[in-house]
Amino acid sequence: MKAKLRNVLAAASLPMLLATTALVAPANFAAAQGQYSAVIKVNDQAITGHELEQRARLLTLFRAPGDPNKLAREQLIEDRLKLDAARSSGLILEDADITVAMEEFAGRANMDLAQFVDTLGQAGVYESSLREFVRVGVTWRELVRARFGPRVSVSETDLDRARASLSGRSSVRVLLSEIIIPVTPENAEQAQQVAANISELESTSSFSQQASEISAAGSRDRGGRLEWMSIGDLPPAVRSEIIGLAPGEVTQPLPIDGAIALFQLRDIEETGTPKREVESIEYAAYYIAGGRSEQALARAQQVKNKIDVCDDLYGIAKDEPPEVLERGTKAPAEIPQDIAVELAKLDQGEVSTNLTRANGQTLVLLMMCGRTFKIDGEGPSPEQLTGFIRSSRLESFADGYLEQLRAEARIVDLK
Repeated sequence: MKAKLRNVLAAASLPMLLATTALVAPANFAAAQGQYSAVIKVNDQAITGHELEQRARLLTLFRAPGDPNKLAREQLIEDRLKLDAARSSGLILEDADITVAMEEFAGRANMDLAQFVDTLGQAGVYESSLREFVRVGVTWRELVRARFGPRVSVSETDLDRARASLSGRSSVRVLLSEIIIPVTPENAEQAQQVAANISELESTSSFSQQASEISAAGSRDRGGRLEWMSIGDLPPAVRSEIIGLAPGEVTQPLPIDGAIALFQLRDIEETGTPKREVESIEYAAYYIAGGRSEQALARAQQVKNKIDVCDDLYGIAKDEPPEVLERGTKAPAEIPQDIAVELAKLDQGEVSTNLTRANGQTLVLLMMCGRTFKIDGEGPSPEQLTGFIRSSRLESFADGYLEQLRAEARIVDLK
């Protein structure tokens, strides 16, 4: 599982969450047996039950995805590995540096540090637990910069490509493969773990095999393989992930409506034709009961045979409830991510039936009505782009280094 996903910090949502969530410490916490005993050994370092309980509470407050108890275990094991690697490198941060980082962290929730600590205390989380959480994050970041920073360079070509890609004016097109994993309350934890494992793949054949076996996208019959598309047509969140990849690498798991999406970059090329930035996209969605059943798919095919433009859908839906047909014009960033990805594959007048809603019970017939392009626009500064590319590449080094540390470690469950 990649470090970025396992360390999602949703601090800005904390005040609202505390207003609706009551986390109560055990009634007899001080007397709880074994709370301060070691439950896991990582090399020669212990993790106690108290630390696991504290981290699980913290992750619940931060709305980290997945089971907070299992995630706490994984994070604390990684914490030991990270701090041990830092000590071996002679990197030990002063407490004053950690306090500054804690103040910055509290600022994300629009609080000063004292308010933030008090708020956590009301939920049974100690200041010392927050301090260790922040200490590991800051120490690991500094270690990665020191160890791998000299190996990361950003050329003018990299900047030009990234600027074009992010602005939507790109003459770059990409060859992607996709995997869409349906998520329900019953399989959420398993789906997240499967997605995390897939995100570590670097083999196109392995990714293709996974797509054929588990993907819910219509491309599963092709091993998840998509046709060439302009990177500027992809939704911003996907686009920003793609530009940091080398061929063969996979994006982080991306949450979409009722599913998790992953994309593998198979190839990238310059087309020589500048791409105009999309200002808005007009599309229509016609909803068909029955999900991907034979009856629903047959109905979708009947509709496709009768329509040439989006206006034709009004005639199809005229005797049905209004909610059956949705049509609108939105900026790319406002479009649900799964729909935006599908629209990126379509030209005007083309139709997709790859998506569902209502936990797979409703089939979506999606039609591209048209795109409106911006005349002018400003992109990010060279400094911002350089930072983005460096961060993406450093993260790849960090992920590999952490996996190496874990593979070499002795991890023992004591209970």
